[in-house]
Amino acid sequence: MKKIEAIIRVSKFQQVKEALHAIDIDFFTYWDTVGVGNEKKRRGSYRGPDTEFISRRTLSIVVRDQNLKKTIDCLLKTAYTGELGDGKIFVSPVEESYRIRTGEAGDESLYIRD
Repeated sequence: MKKIEAIIRVSKFQQVKEALHAIDIDFFTYWDTVGVGNEKKRRGSYRGPDTEFISRRTLSIVVRDQNLKKTIDCLLKTAYTGELGDGKIFVSPVEESYRIRTGEAGDESLYIRD
């Protein structure tokens, strides 16, 4: 299993969410994020330049190894604008996961069986 953390533009969130659902990635968490990156936009100010920030949202997605590539490809395609500040994707290993309700462990804990 892998954990994907993707920092994307808030303006792309709805498209990314729909695209993830289309490839059967139905569970993830997200939160609004603030940070500093290379996209510093400057606007005039009497006492010096102020910096504006592009709104971001961080998604946290845990996937089976077999779903890693399609999830990353989906994020790269859907979150892309071509402008500086499109975001970042980080991937890290997940040693174990558990479903609290049933006690299921590993890959089985990630998805509901039909």
